[in-house]
Amino acid sequence: MSVNAYQAYKQTQVSTASQGELLIMLFDGGIRFAKHAKKHLEDGDLAQANDKLIRAQDIVNELILSLNLDVGEIAQSLQQLYTYIYELLVQANVKKETKKIEEAIYMLTELRETWEQVV
Repeated sequence: MSVNAYQAYKQTQVSTASQGELLIMLFDGGIRFAKHAKKHLEDGDLAQANDKLIRAQDIVNELILSLNLDVGEIAQSLQQLYTYIYELLVQANVKKETKKIEEAIYMLTELRETWEQVV
């Protein structure tokens, strides 16, 4: 499959997805970029690790921004959790610590599984 065909496929997938499916896609992307960042850190490729961590941070930030805090306590708790994950990724990037990435991956994976059940 050519790059353009793949991009068209992905764009169609995103544009036709429900809100729940989009949420799962965000988690998948955050987990994928965090795993890549961890691998790059282990390999000593700090530039690529930085790039992947920033992409994972952007996704978690999107999760934060997508919350409707008017719905109550659950949204506020999720905001705190997402903010914690975001901070883990930032600290992993600053301190070059894979342990913080592992914790973020674990939390994102648990949240993804929970959302998948809800969706």
